[in-house]
Amino acid sequence: MAKIAVYDSNRQQVSERDLADDIFNTDVKGYLIHDMVRYQLAARRQGTADTKTRGQVAGGGRKPYKQKGTGNARQGSTRAPHFVGGGTVFGPHPRDYSFKLNRKVKKAALRCALSARFKEEKLTVVNVLNLEQISTKAFTEFLRRFELGGALVVIDGHNPQVELSARNLPNVKVLRADGVNVYDVMKYPNLLLTEGAVSELEGALAQ
Repeated sequence: MAKIAVYDSNRQQVSERDLADDIFNTDVKGYLIHDMVRYQLAARRQGTADTKTRGQVAGGGRKPYKQKGTGNARQGSTRAPHFVGGGTVFGPHPRDYSFKLNRKVKKAALRCALSARFKEEKLTVVNVLNLEQISTKAFTEFLRRFELGGALVVIDGHNPQVELSARNLPNVKVLRADGVNVYDVMKYPNLLLTEGAVSELEGALAQ
């Protein structure tokens, strides 16, 4: 099994733990990560863009001029697409951009993303992550000790001191273990996990 050092909040190594190879040290398949990121981004799209066709634009009910004798091309309505103020041809209409992805694919993609961070040596594990009070300054100092400019921090369970302390930091995001996703793992350059979060991920992603 893969091994990783476990640190305390002062970046002193306190132990070493095994990581499940099928979750943190599996083959990184880029196409699975790509499919999952596309799936997440597509699901976020509102799909509310809408344009009016010539039948939906107000006005244009009468023929602008007679059929013959003017020297102009015949026209039936001033709301035709080639007129200013006319309808739009092939414009967007409300739609759902989401698509289906199998549950096994979603789990495999997350395993690949976690393994990518481990193999890049961008994965850090701490035994516990607790703050005495809500303090962005204290949380920033904690990240500075680990030399983490930008990071996804994954905690186990409800921890308002950590979650609220990090909410104003532009390159940091705190998630609970049950909310870890491929997009955020790949978006942030570093991944920091608590030991409890590692255990939760191994339990949720076990094959």
